[in-house]
Amino acid sequence: MNLYTCSIDLKNDAKAISFAHAVEQWMDHLMTKGVIHNWHLFRRKLNLASDSHRDFLLHIQVENLAQLDQAFRMLGEQDDHIETLYRAVHEQILQADFGLYRPFPDPERAERMALL
Repeated sequence: MNLYTCSIDLKNDAKAISFAHAVEQWMDHLMTKGVIHNWHLFRRKLNLASDSHRDFLLHIQVENLAQLDQAFRMLGEQDDHIETLYRAVHEQILQADFGLYRPFPDPERAERMALL
């Protein structure tokens, strides 16, 4: 399982509940299409975080990089429904940072370590 993370701040006029609903609609659509495994949206609690932490964290789980590639390819499709879902999320975002993580040690690395 790989974890694609998005650290997000909303625009000043965006509403958190509206953003959460738009994310739910978009992520559930991606899950239905089988291009992501699961997702979770988190919000900073009690404003307890350093300046480098954004207000929201979106964690998207994918089985492998091929599945993540399928998700990105969906964005390139000429489909009005996909564009509407995508725009509903992204028009509310002021700033976002992204990262891709994998379990560690991964099975391949564990096997190599066992050989030493």
